[in-house]
Amino acid sequence: MNKQRGPLVGLKVVEFAGLGPAPFCGLLLSDMGATVTRIDRAGGEDYQAADVESRGRHSVVLDLKSPAGQAAAFALLDDADVLIEGFRPGVMERLGLGPDVVLTRNPRIIYGRMTGWGQTGPLAPTAGHDINYLALTGALHAIGPARKPAVPLNLVADFGGGALYLAMGILAALNHVHLTGQGQVIDCAMIDGVTSMLGMIHGDHAVGLWRDERETNVIDGAAPFYDTYRCSDGKWLAVGAIEAPFYATLLKLLELTDIDVARQWQRDQWPEVKARVAERIATRTRSDWCDIFAGHDACVTPVLSLAEAPHHPHNQARQGFVEIDGIVQPAPAPRFSLTPGAVQFGPRPKGGG
Repeated sequence: MNKQRGPLVGLKVVEFAGLGPAPFCGLLLSDMGATVTRIDRAGGEDYQAADVESRGRHSVVLDLKSPAGQAAAFALLDDADVLIEGFRPGVMERLGLGPDVVLTRNPRIIYGRMTGWGQTGPLAPTAGHDINYLALTGALHAIGPARKPAVPLNLVADFGGGALYLAMGILAALNHVHLTGQGQVIDCAMIDGVTSMLGMIHGDHAVGLWRDERETNVIDGAAPFYDTYRCSDGKWLAVGAIEAPFYATLLKLLELTDIDVARQWQRDQWPEVKARVAERIATRTRSDWCDIFAGHDACVTPVLSLAEAPHHPHNQARQGFVEIDGIVQPAPAPRFSLTPGAVQFGPRPKGGG
């Protein structure tokens, strides 16, 4: 398999092997057609078919502390459009591959730096993980039930605030290269990305529309029309009936028509309404409720497991998942009308070309 197609065909990317958001950014660029060459270190475990975040990369093994390894790295970088690295600040400089050196040799290259805390600031040299970056932005404080902050998957800081912001930054910098011929350094910090994504919440908080307490707001689990509910078979429904017509449809199909739709936004009513909705949903299976709500705009969906999601009719219709080397995994996103992306190939072993 080698389906090199998409809007980024012709783009040459050099990725220094790492974990989490930097490799995921490489995956995004590869899925869009870029040629991504990963510089791996010798030793350690090899890449397996299940290492989805490593798909679509060519691989070379280099000892970056040796003259020969450095020379080989520079040969790749001198011909590259983009560099991606996810080390702590100063590591690339100590290897002799810092941005000053690389940009002097290749003034058009985009030097993408992916870290949690950023290249500057008192926490820049320290360790951290997704949960830590969420904690310092205020996001973690806002997520979860009232009794304690929830521990979300690392989708928010690592991949949302990190990889996606780095990918966006790279594409923005490519436009600058196109206009001026000048490359530059991108300091992409997960803490910055999460802060950016909180813009709407900060705005609402500033004008009193968001309470700085968990489970007291419309979209944090306080409202009866925006929450998850357990069914009789132990499975769950997700309800997001925020708008009045959707809320009215929800109550109608739940046979709770004695609840006044006009009082939807009266917060003092929420606990009682939520209890009644929960009691009603608990009387039927998830499958029963899916049949009842099918074809109606009530914003009610089943909470699918990871195993169930690829088999949902909508995901199948959109071919949202693909199977590569026996591993079911997400298909490239977003979709393009003229230059659709594709998974080029599955993870290759270190040095496998």
